[in-house]
Amino acid sequence: MGATLDGVVEQTGAVFEAKFMLPWSFSEEAAAEKHMAQLQHNMWVTAARNAVLSIITGGGKWVEIKVHADPLYQHLLLTAEKKFWRCVQSGEQPILFNIETPRPRLEAVKIVDMASSNLWADLAAVYLRTREAHSEHEAAKADLKKLVPEDAKEAAGHGIRAKRSRSGAVSFEAQAVAEVVHAPIQ
Repeated sequence: MGATLDGVVEQTGAVFEAKFMLPWSFSEEAAAEKHMAQLQHNMWVTAARNAVLSIITGGGKWVEIKVHADPLYQHLLLTAEKKFWRCVQSGEQPILFNIETPRPRLEAVKIVDMASSNLWADLAAVYLRTREAHSEHEAAKADLKKLVPEDAKEAAGHGIRAKRSRSGAVSFEAQAVAEVVHAPIQ
């Protein structure tokens, strides 16, 4: 396999790819998606772990997008490249996989204001309302695990059952009301 690189970043060993894109339809996500296969292919060929996509738009704006090697994406890409090359050699028509292309993972660089999203507002309210209960739940679970004797396969009472897996991990489940046995009153 081969790759024609625009360059390599000397300090990091990252593959360097330079592009020009028109400004009226430019978005970082679209640019990364458009060039992801080339970047992943070049990283595969050179055994690089990172790539830098350097873009100058028609408006003179410079954008740098850092991309990490994605082994799953590279595996699927290499499989497609091999199948395509067999089609070139044999003259048969390529057949598409009929699967969606993996989404590229980009380094997060934006700060987004979600104040205008009603769904965000609804979920934020649930998060804030249940945060304290979740913390209390996790603390109780940790304390309950400490109470389960080391040699116990199961422990039950007051509406919950703890089960120890073969690896030693303790998990909890709620018991049905009919199964609940209350502690005797003393």
